[in-house]
Amino acid sequence: MASPLRVLIHGGGIGGLTLATALARRGHSVEVAEVRPGPEALGVGIIQPSNALHVMREIGVLDACLAAGFEWEILTIADPAGNPLARIPQPRMGDAPSNNGIPRPALARVLADAAVTAGAKIRYSATVTDLADDGDGVDVTLSDGSAGRWDLVAGFDGIGSPLRTRLHGDRYTPEYTGFANWRVTVPRLPEVEGVVMSTAGQQAKALLTPITGELMYLGAVFAEAADFRPDPERAHEQLAARLAMFSGPVAEALAAVTDPSGVVYSRISQVTVDAPWHVGRVVLAGDAAHASTPHIAQGAAMAVEDAVVLAESLDAEPDVPAALVAWEARRRPRALWVQSMSRAVLRQETGSPTTPEEDELLKIGIPGAAHVLAKPY
Repeated sequence: MASPLRVLIHGGGIGGLTLATALARRGHSVEVAEVRPGPEALGVGIIQPSNALHVMREIGVLDACLAAGFEWEILTIADPAGNPLARIPQPRMGDAPSNNGIPRPALARVLADAAVTAGAKIRYSATVTDLADDGDGVDVTLSDGSAGRWDLVAGFDGIGSPLRTRLHGDRYTPEYTGFANWRVTVPRLPEVEGVVMSTAGQQAKALLTPITGELMYLGAVFAEAADFRPDPERAHEQLAARLAMFSGPVAEALAAVTDPSGVVYSRISQVTVDAPWHVGRVVLAGDAAHASTPHIAQGAAMAVEDAVVLAESLDAEPDVPAALVAWEARRRPRALWVQSMSRAVLRQETGSPTTPEEDELLKIGIPGAAHVLAKPY
């Protein structure tokens, strides 16, 4: 498209801020509506695999991400005592590094600074209250009282996407997998120079992931009842009880967890929008369209890929509707493949029944999936 567009991005998380930066750097007028009161992000750390880092290079923030995080290249599989069983080199996409662990708050600051520097405007404590698409543009009113007309509205507003509900009602809601993720930030052990995954059969899996030179996070996945929530006063003890079969580095990491408020608990859910991801000039992307389980560490990577491919499609196509069709044709197969593979790995690791289609995916394995995803998106 030759002329600049007016774009509203609903959601100022990882994908939304990546799109804001990519579009503002191209000269488009961009505003981000984010329901949070500021740029601070919740959570512990996140893995940026090579394809995500390739995107960070494209929007000009790779060096900032690496400076704020911990670059690593080897995945170590270990027994419950922490003894290495296998060391698996991780692939690169082009000249991007293999992986970077980074605290979520640090990544949020990097991306927010990049978006504002590129010229995007971020409205905090704001969400869509009214939306009308007449085919030529979208009239939007936000909860902060502002209103405007936009050429495109992009929903990067997460697995609980309010924009998805506006478009589809309750047709697509998060599906709880029966498993939940426990995570807590602890001091990095010197021997943890990349992700260390310790397994105790199908009973439990614990991961130690470096996110800075000084910090790592301990993560674990367990089957949990849908209504379970950790006891705010005993969350660290509940996590320790679930990981009692581990010794070595996992036990050493657990010993450093003395504050229950540092334990982050999140149910693992999935969303698949089977309908087109765009309705008129409104598009859903990232977790709003295709949230997956975290088992191959590609959820945020898919969101940032969605963002840069959308920016490229708007460059290449004559108008917004054509760009959205072209974007979805590129993104749907890859994002849904990740979702299927992640769910298959979850089932395998927990001893749940798998489908014939999942069995075929599991023949590829996690190392094979990493190589598939190190190819151009």
